[in-house]
Amino acid sequence: MSERDTICALASGQPPAAICIIRLSGDAIWKLAGALLDCGLPEPRRATLTKFRDEDANLIDEGLALFMPGPHSYTGEDTLELYLHGGAAVIEHAISTLIKEPNVRMAEPGEFTRRAFEAGKIDLTEAEGVADIIEAETTAQKAQALRQLTGGLTEQYDHWRAELTGILALIEVAVDFPDEEDAPEETTTPVIAKLNRLIGELEQALGDRGIGEKIRDGFRIAIIGAPNAGKSTLLNRLAGRDAAIVTSRPGTTRDVIEIRRVLGGQVVWISDTAGLRETEDEIEAEGVRRAERVAAEADLRLLMVDGSAPELGVLTSPYRQSADIVIVNKADVNLSPDLPEFNYKISARDGAGVAELEAALADFIAKKAASVEAPVITRARHRARLVEGLGCLIAARDALDLGTGAELAAEDVRLAIRHLGAIVGTVGVEDVLGAVFSQFCIGK
Repeated sequence: MSERDTICALASGQPPAAICIIRLSGDAIWKLAGALLDCGLPEPRRATLTKFRDEDANLIDEGLALFMPGPHSYTGEDTLELYLHGGAAVIEHAISTLIKEPNVRMAEPGEFTRRAFEAGKIDLTEAEGVADIIEAETTAQKAQALRQLTGGLTEQYDHWRAELTGILALIEVAVDFPDEEDAPEETTTPVIAKLNRLIGELEQALGDRGIGEKIRDGFRIAIIGAPNAGKSTLLNRLAGRDAAIVTSRPGTTRDVIEIRRVLGGQVVWISDTAGLRETEDEIEAEGVRRAERVAAEADLRLLMVDGSAPELGVLTSPYRQSADIVIVNKADVNLSPDLPEFNYKISARDGAGVAELEAALADFIAKKAASVEAPVITRARHRARLVEGLGCLIAARDALDLGTGAELAAEDVRLAIRHLGAIVGTVGVEDVLGAVFSQFCIGK
């Protein structure tokens, strides 16, 4: 085992709590246990009741110690977990004692999981699954993270890589035997068929409309409309609090204001936007531009119309889609006879009709999340690599189909294998490791 610092961290929640867990990993565990635990180094994988003392033999606490020798541990190194009482004084005394020891320091964010990755205990998608299940707030997020953590994505990416390795072997027959008249024809036809099938599978994965990323990060709903249509009032009603400033002055909302809800079992970000209109006010004009950008990127738009004085420009917006919901607001006042066709009539001020609207939003989000079964893309990093890999496969197929060279096709397939390998972390991921593991909590 390589010699490097032993790391320690609080692996449980912040104090006060009934129990805390302090986790250590590294070569110094044998020395630490002998010096600080009355029981010495515990028997492997058997929780042992012991007293934990500082360097001056002062009692820190009495609790359980659990030793897991490497390589059969989470990090692949010797690890030790201390289960102590979860008071702030106990935790501070325990950790300060540990990091006074030579070659022992506080862990960096995600360092335990990074060591597990470096030891080959998990791949990069499984490591991301660890982070996602810690952060999961909904059942859907938990299910997706568990699938990733237990190798669901790895299995698919490894299958694609294995298929490409077989294809590469066939292409190299044509490279190695260029003078054999039958070899190219016998090999290129099945290779092109295999490439077409894989291209179709990757295109299908990339055509998931980003559902995997949205389950993880949240779906987006934008409330858009003319000034004073009641957008901010509706946002506050959906938030259950005063998230946005509401006045009778048109143009009060200048920036995008977001609230977070759980609707249809999914995390949803609902955005209040600046009123859409022509304006010479520089700040308000920037707000309108941001509103248009948010509207274009949203999964659903709520097109809000003032029922007392309908301004219908929002209904002809270029980013409007068939699933968008038209809302007539201010149902508590005298409505105009010139109302457009609408889906819901509400009063954002007194709440009339809002419950029905909220139920419709939940239904829309639930159906959208269920529209793709078991997404194989859960992060933008995965999508970027798949797009690159798909481009390489198309280039390889075209090279074989046009007869421009098996050597070029072979190189394109090798590049595609590297792009897929980068997703699971087998090649070329040094530049993304810091970004991936910095998102973890300290004790994981």
